Amino acid sequence: MKRVSITIRWLGHASFQIKADEKIIYLDLYRSKQLRERVPDNLDPASIILVTHSHNDHCFPQAIDEVRKEGTKVIAPENCGEKLEYEFLSLKPGEKSTVQGITIEAVHAYNVKRFRSPGKLFHPKGFGVGYLLKIKDKAIYFAGDTDVIPEMKEIGAVDVALLPCGDTYTMDNKDAVEATKIIKPKVVIPMHTWDNSVDDFEKGIVGTKTKFVSLKEGEIFTLSDST
Repeated sequence: MKRVSITIRWLGHASFQIKADEKIIYLDLYRSKQLRERVPDNLDPASIILVTHSHNDHCFPQAIDEVRKEGTKVIAPENCGEKLEYEFLSLKPGEKSTVQGITIEAVHAYNVKRFRSPGKLFHPKGFGVGYLLKIKDKAIYFAGDTDVIPEMKEIGAVDVALLPCGDTYTMDNKDAVEATKIIKPKVVIPMHTWDNSVDDFEKGIVGTKTKFVSLKEGEIFTLSDST
């Protein structure tokens, strides 16, 4: 099988740019004024844009429109329809679509213990999704806004996991350690940190076979053949 050059660039918050040869994929592209100041707007036009849920810091139409071009495939939950004024594909957990040779599967992402108010979760089950991307022989798991959930046991082999760990709305460092030990990715990259320290996340997976990679905003991780 021909090797594909794959890079993952953290754009801040829960936003990533993945380059797979000539394909450009954006995950939860969000470009606040603060992020634009820290990561310049030199973003390539998109081949594929994935959105996990309708919250503004994940479904940000202005940023999407800046990289969307003719032929760009946008995949987002149905509840993003109020914001995205064009046709897009919606996948429910377990559903897959192959776009330009890349297989994208929606997976569960939801809260079990983080509440907006008593009895009201920030992200109830069915509100949003995560995504599992298969690019040739590499698998990238983008968790979305989630707690540790039973479905993580069903993800399968993962080369790189992008996990939230900022607490309040998602897993914290301790939870992210638990999730990493369940998923067993070759590499884990923290996201949605809210500028909190990820030291406890890193320390918590010492002794496992997972490599911890903490990116600064704008930094790039390159998948190697050994990843």
